[in-house]
Amino acid sequence: MGILDGLADDITAGLDRSLRLRPPDLRAEQVATVTRVGAGVAEVAGFAELSADELVAFPGGLMGAATDIRTDRAGVILFGASEGLSVGAEARRTGRVIDVPVGSALLGRVVDALGRPLDGFGAIREAERYPVERPAPAILDRAPVDRPLHTGIKAVDAAIPIGRGQRELIIGDRQTGKTAIALSAILNHHGSASGSGPGGAAQRPGICIYCAIGQRAAAVARVIETMRRDGALARSIVLVAGSDAAPGLQFIAPYAATSMAEWFMARGEDVLIVYDDLTRHARAYRELSLLLRRPPGREAYPGDIFYIHSRLLERATHLREDLGGGSLTALPVIETQAQNISAYIPTNLISITDGQLYLSPEMFEKGQLPAIDIGKSVSRVGAKAQLPAFRAVAGDLRLSFAQFEELEVFSRFGTRLDEDTRQKLTRGRRVREALKQRENERPAPSGQIAVLLAASRGLLDALPLDRIREAETAILRALHYHASETCARIETGSAFDQADLDTLLGVASQAIAGLPEGRSDGNA
Repeated sequence: MGILDGLADDITAGLDRSLRLRPPDLRAEQVATVTRVGAGVAEVAGFAELSADELVAFPGGLMGAATDIRTDRAGVILFGASEGLSVGAEARRTGRVIDVPVGSALLGRVVDALGRPLDGFGAIREAERYPVERPAPAILDRAPVDRPLHTGIKAVDAAIPIGRGQRELIIGDRQTGKTAIALSAILNHHGSASGSGPGGAAQRPGICIYCAIGQRAAAVARVIETMRRDGALARSIVLVAGSDAAPGLQFIAPYAATSMAEWFMARGEDVLIVYDDLTRHARAYRELSLLLRRPPGREAYPGDIFYIHSRLLERATHLREDLGGGSLTALPVIETQAQNISAYIPTNLISITDGQLYLSPEMFEKGQLPAIDIGKSVSRVGAKAQLPAFRAVAGDLRLSFAQFEELEVFSRFGTRLDEDTRQKLTRGRRVREALKQRENERPAPSGQIAVLLAASRGLLDALPLDRIREAETAILRALHYHASETCARIETGSAFDQADLDTLLGVASQAIAGLPEGRSDGNA
């Protein structure tokens, strides 16, 4: 046995020496060959190992990510133009998954989906890098959504409230004002510290991220200019994967933006992120999937189209206080065709999110701006994320407004109406007029409450419709001079009692009574 043991030891030692003397063939493991090139994708063969979402480097600095890994080949989505890539070119592993820079150095910057600057202000000094695909926070790490995120839009803040940590879909046909709604939320989130947290503590302005997916350069430039003019860009990040960007960049853009947002959320910040829009994101993914020869499903979308959006939006949440108490609020935008909200992608997003703001093209054409259809819009968080004053004043606004719209349709048949019905129609028209506002108007919550209170309690019934805006301006001015203490209590989340109600009604009555006399067009 001793002779056999010695022989085995000699054989083992000889094999060890042979392996040490023979250099490993690292090239065979780290380099592959391009076998097919498409519009935005490439296929490579030859990698011995490859991780999902691993970055692959091609000649000329072109990068891609392995997304379709099979035994004999791998499909790679490209993050740049594929014209310079040819069959037979080398592809090298990097050992990194897709990641982006994160940190406060990104604030005020315009970047692409890989975090590279687009604004010409030099390189970004990153704090660290996050992978674009990160797991959503666990259920036990989440806190209830109970803090308001005010948009400055009366119809939203009163009837369809949004909470910090919520996912609220903005849906409607093209050119109905979807981006304007999202932009108003960004500007208000940055510039207003109103609202209340636990115990009624005032909230500080939050961080905003605008993620443009497949948008025209002119449209993105207008958004950036508006944010810069209003001072919101300093606490915002604009991530752009425009219509001329590679489909791969359009696909990873919302995930990259969310990773940037999560860095701030982990440090206790309240972050608002706008995805504008996920319709184009789904189309980019459909294009990539078809080029990678994945089986098409409904409307030619791949079978995992629901999952790519659900895993994105599940990352929006409100963290527990012991984890910093930060929040990530998501406002995804979806474009419908001919008001078809039952199409594939809209129904997917409606089922994922916590409610939707529906913008009606008919209301837009009639000049009812913002064109938010209160009847088709919903917030599944509801009054839990509203200030007590909003709950007291606007609690029945949705129901009463829906009843008014039904009465208005009925009255068009020419039927003789009783006095009570005529009075409801008169008041409903004043409430509808009070809900109108210009794109650059974002009244404080106390001002919104006072105006809606005056309209719903009949203080505006005697005024013609063309003087409602004049009355609103007078009410807001009077609040500033005569009820500043009450306004401050409302906006810090204090309880709203009968004395506060009487104060607002008294100030509104005096403001309306002080309006100068003037003729109108007689609109009822």
